[in-house]
Amino acid sequence: MTKRQQLYEGKAKKVFATDDPELLIVSYKDDATAFNGLKKGTIVGKGIVNNKMSNLLMKRLEKAGIPTHFTKELSDRETLVKKVSIIPLEVIIRNIAAGSFSKRYGVEEGFVFETPTIEFSYKNDALGDPLMDEYHAIAMKLATKDEIETIKKYAFGVNELLKAFWAECGVTLVDFKLEFGRLSDGSIVLADEISPDTCRLWDSATGEKLDKDRFRRDLGGVEDAYAEVMKRLTQHI
Repeated sequence: MTKRQQLYEGKAKKVFATDDPELLIVSYKDDATAFNGLKKGTIVGKGIVNNKMSNLLMKRLEKAGIPTHFTKELSDRETLVKKVSIIPLEVIIRNIAAGSFSKRYGVEEGFVFETPTIEFSYKNDALGDPLMDEYHAIAMKLATKDEIETIKKYAFGVNELLKAFWAECGVTLVDFKLEFGRLSDGSIVLADEISPDTCRLWDSATGEKLDKDRFRRDLGGVEDAYAEVMKRLTQHI
C-alpha cells in the first residue's frame, strides 16, 4: 500500500491518503497534550504503545462483533484503516468517578458507579469540547436517532468486553473515550484509538494510575506506565 499526501495532523496522529480511496494510513506520534492542548509535552514511545494497543484491542472487539475501522498494522507506528467520516461526538463511558466527572459533580474520585454512565461531548476544540446530550446532537444533525442508538449499543458493548479483559490483566477500566465514524455505505464503526491516552487504567491491587493522568497531573513515570499496560496486555491477549 503506497502512502500518499498527508491529509491531517492532530494532537496525537497524522493521517495519510493511499492509492485506495477507501483506505488511509494513520501514523501515531509521541506528542502529548492535555486540557484541550494547553499543556504539551512528549511521552517517548507513546506512539508505538498506542498504535499496537489499539490494534490488538480492536481485533479483539471485531471478533466479539463490534465493527471497527482497523484493517492492518503496517509498522510499529503505522496502521492501515478504513476511511470514515468521523461523527463529531466524543463518547465517554465511566465505571468509576474520576477526572472531570468528579470535579463537575463533587463526587470523590474512586466512587464506583452502580451502573456505567455514558455522556457525549461535541468535538470542537474552539468551544472546548462541551458536553452535549443526544437530543442536541440529533437537532444539530450530527447524528440520527438510529445512529445514536447504535453508538450507545456499541459503546456499552465495548465497555463490558474491555472491562472483563483488563480485569484479567490486573487493571481496572475506570473510564474511556470512543469515537465513531461512518463508512462510505453509511454503516457505523468504531474509529480513532483505544489506548492509555483515551482510557483511565488503574492497577487493580494498588490503584496506581497507568494512563495519561500521569502526564496531566505531573505524577512522573509516564513512559513506565504506558510500557507496563502494554506488557500486561501482550501477556493476556
